[in-house]
Amino acid sequence: MSVSVQTDDFDVRQLQRDLLAGANAEGAVATFTGYVRAENVARDVYSMELEHYPGMTEKSIRDILEQSCKRWPVMSASVVHRVGKLMPGEQIVWVGISSAHREASFAACEFAMDYLKTRAPFWKRELGPDGATWVEARASDSARAGRW
Repeated sequence: MSVSVQTDDFDVRQLQRDLLAGANAEGAVATFTGYVRAENVARDVYSMELEHYPGMTEKSIRDILEQSCKRWPVMSASVVHRVGKLMPGEQIVWVGISSAHREASFAACEFAMDYLKTRAPFWKRELGPDGATWVEARASDSARAGRW
């Protein structure tokens, strides 16, 4: 299990290789890569700034990966989440899950992303034409997370 909260960009191909390095490569890998949008809720986004509490954020993400490992037969799990100032089109988050079968990989990956969108201790502020606005979790994201 691996968790990284960082300012630097990441290489998706290397992350997947790392995910499989200690696990049986037979079976399934599900990944999700999220990018900063140029538009959010019909508002142009010039940049996004993400803040977090070091230590607390990583622990929180580790906890959700541990929960996913208890729910599904996960062989390996990894999350990389960026913080700091990001521009539209830049990578913001990567989640990778490996398991023996696709159903578990897909479900555990989606479970982790739903948690990251709604409960992980990140604070997002978008800068747009009308200035800076704090981004709150959407009702649709909370509803998705409520399924679990």
